[in-house]
Amino acid sequence: MDPLNGLLVLDKPGGMTSRAALDRAQRWFPRRTRLGHTGTLDPLATGVLVLCLGSATRLAEYVQRMGKTYRTRLRLGATSDTDDADGTVTPVEGARMPTPDEIAGAVKAFVGPIEQTPPAFSAVKVTGRRAYDLARRGEDVALGAKTVQVYGIDVLGYEPPFLDLEVRCGKGTYVRSLGRDLGARLGCGALVQTLRRLRVGPFTVDNAVSLEASADEARARLRPVEEAVAELPTITLAETELKRLRQGQAVALAACAGEEIAVFDGRGRLAAVATFDADRQLLRPAKVLA
Repeated sequence: MDPLNGLLVLDKPGGMTSRAALDRAQRWFPRRTRLGHTGTLDPLATGVLVLCLGSATRLAEYVQRMGKTYRTRLRLGATSDTDDADGTVTPVEGARMPTPDEIAGAVKAFVGPIEQTPPAFSAVKVTGRRAYDLARRGEDVALGAKTVQVYGIDVLGYEPPFLDLEVRCGKGTYVRSLGRDLGARLGCGALVQTLRRLRVGPFTVDNAVSLEASADEARARLRPVEEAVAELPTITLAETELKRLRQGQAVALAACAGEEIAVFDGRGRLAAVATFDADRQLLRPAKVLA
């Protein structure tokens, strides 16, 4: 049997880790199929989890960079050690529910490039170990703030103590941290009650497959490897130039649309991802696929 290559959009259910969802999906494919996921979802979270099969596993980083859309329900007036409802929840004594106008004003402060500290219970590595492993052992976890990009936040509904938001953001943004920090800014505390990822780049819940699907349905929903680089500029090269890239050699090029390029052959197949050296006008191979 030919190896399976491509992408599969999975609708991850709540109550399981992304790794557990991946292991469940493995049953749909031949035993030695390489399979990986792009962008971990918390156990509480549901929604889009993009799986990479075969040669697409080499392109996971490009999917991870893509913009994401989340829908979340925050519970105001309480905090949690995990910043969500799965942790130990502590009501904030004397918390006053904010007005809609106060919420609208506070939300604006979290749009754009913002500094954000990941949750203590997260997959961020601290001295080579996952932060959640240290936190579960009761050890103090000191994580540094990092800059993330939030493109927009829409208030979908507000019935105290619950606040529904849609968040459009870039790579590395934690909605749990966003909820925690918004609650702090409002002075009442907040935690993520529910979280659903609606979109990763071009991949949406509308084209996702359930873990309850059959193997035939899952395989029929495989998407082309090329969609992993949907957000990169593209170029088509002749076979002679592609041969040089496949051999690890640079190709002379007068101009290019960006520093990182998806390279296609004449039949529309992804052949490589390359970097463009504008000073020397050279295209250098970074990942060769075919």
